[in-house]
Amino acid sequence: MKHADFQHVDTWVFDLDHTLYPASMALFDQINIRMSAFVMRALNVDAQEADRIRHTYWRAHGTTLAGLMAQHNIPPYPYLDEVHEIDFSILKPDPILADRITRLRGRRIVYTNGTADYARNVLHHRGLSGLFDAIYGVEDANYRPKPDPDAFAMIFGKDGLSPTRAAMFEDDPRNLAVPHELGLRTILIDEEGSHEGPSAHIHHQTHDLSWFLGHILGDLD
Repeated sequence: MKHADFQHVDTWVFDLDHTLYPASMALFDQINIRMSAFVMRALNVDAQEADRIRHTYWRAHGTTLAGLMAQHNIPPYPYLDEVHEIDFSILKPDPILADRITRLRGRRIVYTNGTADYARNVLHHRGLSGLFDAIYGVEDANYRPKPDPDAFAMIFGKDGLSPTRAAMFEDDPRNLAVPHELGLRTILIDEEGSHEGPSAHIHHQTHDLSWFLGHILGDLD
């Protein structure tokens, strides 16, 4: 491993959506549609109001689900089942990414605000099954989502990782603030270049996870 900033790392934490697959594959577009449909039905509102509510809850609570639970006492299921009933076939395997993840020294884990079952479906269709030592979903944090500090405390506590010897890859800048405070090396995956940096809690920023891992491993030097 050639990149000096990562020589100390023995645990690699990966977000899922728009991190282990690119946003351009548009998988999450299907989830957005299903989330809006659920909100419309559950709260008896039209599409425009449902989208406004979703955005408000995402900003205030971290996820739409967290807002629905906090503001309307809506249980996590069947919401989580419904929004993840999507077509995964649009995802394509990435053997180069799989090879680079496999070659990272130490433990590799997935931590998503979706469910662990959803994560396993994504990993299967990306050709990444079996590469991770643990997969954590929002249910493993008692349905508290990133960026809630309590969510990170629960997941990192369950995993037993040492924050000062870990790195985290994530597409939402908000979700890197707590890991940075805890001592993790933080990497923002920003495929579209929409994040206007620099940000003190983001150590590195890249448009492509596989490309970045290639540099860490010395493949692209």
